[in-house]
Amino acid sequence: MKGKGYTSSISYDSRLYREDIAGSIAHVKMLVMQGILSSSDADKIVSGLELISREIAEGIFPWREDLEDIHMNVEARLNEIIGSPAGKMHTARSRNDQVATDLRLYVKSAIDYTLMGIGKLQNSILDQAERHINVVMPGYTHLQRAQPVLLAHYLLAYFEMLERDKHRLQEAYIRADVLPLGSGALAGSPYPLDRNFVAKELGFSRVSANSMDAVSDRDFVLDYMYSSSVIMTHLSRLAEEMVLWSSEEFGFVRMGDLYSTGSSIMPQKRNPDFAELGRGKSGRVYGHLFGFFTTLKGLPLTYNRDLQEDKEGLFDSVDTVVSTLDAFSGMLNDISFDTDKMLKATEKGYMLATDLADYLVSRDLPFREAYGVVKVLIAYAQEANKSFDQLSLAEYQQFSPLFDIEVLKINLTSSLNSRNVPGGTAPSKVKSELRKARKKCRLPLESATNLGLKAYNHNRK
Repeated sequence: MKGKGYTSSISYDSRLYREDIAGSIAHVKMLVMQGILSSSDADKIVSGLELISREIAEGIFPWREDLEDIHMNVEARLNEIIGSPAGKMHTARSRNDQVATDLRLYVKSAIDYTLMGIGKLQNSILDQAERHINVVMPGYTHLQRAQPVLLAHYLLAYFEMLERDKHRLQEAYIRADVLPLGSGALAGSPYPLDRNFVAKELGFSRVSANSMDAVSDRDFVLDYMYSSSVIMTHLSRLAEEMVLWSSEEFGFVRMGDLYSTGSSIMPQKRNPDFAELGRGKSGRVYGHLFGFFTTLKGLPLTYNRDLQEDKEGLFDSVDTVVSTLDAFSGMLNDISFDTDKMLKATEKGYMLATDLADYLVSRDLPFREAYGVVKVLIAYAQEANKSFDQLSLAEYQQFSPLFDIEVLKINLTSSLNSRNVPGGTAPSKVKSELRKARKKCRLPLESATNLGLKAYNHNRK
């Protein structure tokens, strides 16, 4: 690679053209207000920038790699269109505060897109939960059958994960919502700028307090990368369970034709490729986060060219997370649950063991002693090749005189109903939580802007 090819970023930062042009237009308006730029020059600049925006959108803009980045490409093209007034656009700013502004605008929009993707997936989860509100399945710990739960309760666990992801993104928005423009290269500007006007024009809630920090701060990029990494963790967990559940060994779900593929040589196969790809893509998002942490850790104040490395990983993280959320929403909508097989799976593994222990506790036996009684009872049942519902009262009473006729009434329904605490799997509680979750998703979709500003203003009180 020769010359400026190595330092060029136009192959990817051209993606910031909307933000770059919006920032320039707001900056030019402010320069006119402050008497730094004439209205006639400003009109020419704004008209030229609007033309450039259309050219880029239509794919006819003459990109030049020798000009390195989006800022210089736009300015050079503007000079071709309107002549010398183009050179006045850069008055009272630096590429350092310009790119920081562009990137903050981009991250704020990316948060909005990601929040919409989360909301779409949450609705898919709730649709399946409502359709299967009475389906019973095994709950697992250590991937071992543990206790019976409702399928809807399981699905709502992922709703809660995504709800936390929403809150995390809203908090990230608050930290991104700061205008750096006006900080200059690092020391501020000698011109009488109205930074608050520019902030209002561009939708920022406040301006940066320290010019040196403003041009070198990329914490907001880390915030998005971290938030997206947690989202991908949650999606990867969901993917892993769908991969397991779609296997012959489980057989709990069948993937739709659009979200599974066949083998090239084994016609019986239905591979859960979308789930596996989502699980795999989590690694690239983690990698972008760790890589950018490494880039930042040794940088002295203020701007260093290393910061050019902030964009490719960020852009790919946004693309990966948003596309995976969309794919998983469709995948979940298209999944078929084998509810009979789920119910049948609860008949194995002595999943009512804890209910039996709790039964003895209700008769004043300390839990640890009750646990021991049931453990011995299970060994007996296994040896006799019997399930709990096949044991007689006499057999129960061999292990404790506290067992009476009521023990024969313990079953899946009684087990589920007994978990009637907030957050439990009792049908009444799950239905209540499902209604609350649906209400959250039916609220008018607020952009992160409004949510972020509300949180920020609340924190200031």
